Amino acid sequence: MTVVDRTFLVVGVAALSAAIAFGGLWDRQSRAAFATGDASSDSGVQEAYADALEVVKANYAGATEIETVNKYAILGMLRVLDPHSSFLDSREFSELRNEQQSQLIGIGVTINPRNGRVYILSAVPGTPAEKAGLRYGDAIVGVDGKSTEDLSYGQVVAAVRGERGKSVAITVDRVGVPEPVTLTIVRESVPLPTIRNHFMIGSTVGYVGLTAGFSSTTDSELGQAISDLQAEGMQQLILDLRRNPGGLLDEAIKVAQRFLPAGERILIVRGREGGSREERIYTSKNDSPESMPLVVLIDDGTASASEVVTGALQDHDRALVVGQTSFGKGLVQTVFDLNFETGLTLTTAKYYTPTGRSIQRDYANTSLYDYFLHRTMTIPDADATIGEPLLTDLGRQVYGGGGIRPDIKVDEPAGTTLRGRLFGSTFEFARHLVAGQFSGLRQYRIDAVDFNHTFRGDEYKITDDVIAAYRQFIAGRQKDFPVTDAQITANLEYVRNRIREEVITAAYGTDVGGQLSILNDVVAQRALEVMSQASEMAENARALRDRQ
Repeated sequence: MTVVDRTFLVVGVAALSAAIAFGGLWDRQSRAAFATGDASSDSGVQEAYADALEVVKANYAGATEIETVNKYAILGMLRVLDPHSSFLDSREFSELRNEQQSQLIGIGVTINPRNGRVYILSAVPGTPAEKAGLRYGDAIVGVDGKSTEDLSYGQVVAAVRGERGKSVAITVDRVGVPEPVTLTIVRESVPLPTIRNHFMIGSTVGYVGLTAGFSSTTDSELGQAISDLQAEGMQQLILDLRRNPGGLLDEAIKVAQRFLPAGERILIVRGREGGSREERIYTSKNDSPESMPLVVLIDDGTASASEVVTGALQDHDRALVVGQTSFGKGLVQTVFDLNFETGLTLTTAKYYTPTGRSIQRDYANTSLYDYFLHRTMTIPDADATIGEPLLTDLGRQVYGGGGIRPDIKVDEPAGTTLRGRLFGSTFEFARHLVAGQFSGLRQYRIDAVDFNHTFRGDEYKITDDVIAAYRQFIAGRQKDFPVTDAQITANLEYVRNRIREEVITAAYGTDVGGQLSILNDVVAQRALEVMSQASEMAENARALRDRQ
């Protein structure tokens, strides 16, 4: 058994979602089985497991896959420890390694589940998917001759990925083409950047979307993004960490110290008392940090390594934090290589922000399902239940015990059944619109993607004629999208924005489509409004350091 000690891997939520979904079930079953055996004896437990396995093999009515049974037995054992220790089979472990190196083996396509099917939103430039001709709006209806009708989104993703150099046959339903189209594509190593978007908002504010974890290239990606934006005149920065599930801790340290001067504490890591890593303090080594005003965006998907960055910047008053309370993961995992190319991510330490606050949410007496979906999440307030508040460099109060609370709370619009129907219907309409299916609206037909387009802000405005076509389209699809004309009128701005985002994505790819989405984002808009506060706070913190 070998410890992979790059330093630590702070495991994010998304990377282990498949294992997590089943872990709680096996946890409960394991507890029941152990209660009837000799729980005080390792040999007794081993014999009980062996006996149970023999009973399963001899009597189970379905197919018995011993490798799968063993996998979830290990997961059940680990779930007794904490929600984030996990076992990875060879495929999952290989994918984790590739993601750490900002690579994956696949065809190079962005896909998403919508309206009960899995759709292609964009191919990645230069990848096998683009060369093969996969395009926006294609519905994946088959993989290697097998229908995807009864497959989950995760199962479709797993089927599309595979071994480098091996081909995969993708069958798609394409608007305007009467029969499904099958394309045979050879899988390759394709880039998986952690910064999916960076661009200017106006003349002085830059936006960086660090939303896809922390891999071995994250800090260099951020450096390049900042350099690009500064060349365009950036003087203020919005760093978006929403939905960022975490990743490599050393990359999180590097990102934090880009904005913190040398000597400033970034993180405290405390291992088991008496262990090999009792305590380690990480400090910035940057003699010339970035000094521009900074706003960090977070939400309940901001976890682990991204919370390390946010906590350090907030504790030193280097950034104003805007959005929703973060996930609350303060446990650190180390990766262990096991036999048969499998791996183990084991919690070996806890981390604390510079002020000494732990942000790990309580996971006792709750199921994994509730824990990961925040169903039992409580946000600590300034009361006796969490003790005295801790103070930032400027004396602002911050609290531990359940994620990082933003300095300025902004709730994103709540999802409703109606919004879900409007979202699905505008996507389906846009599929037909960009395929040229509406007479009089041929200017919206997209025949090829311009991945090099620089967004100006005036492209593909949604006219009243487009809205009229949408109303007529939905009127004929009431079984699929039960939305009334009055509901469309009441949500007209949302409908216009949604259709335009889809058309922009079809025309220029997901990066440019994402830019338009951010410009319509209430949290990002609030960040622009409070940038002057971030500037004042950063200046006050700098003045305080100079006096010390």
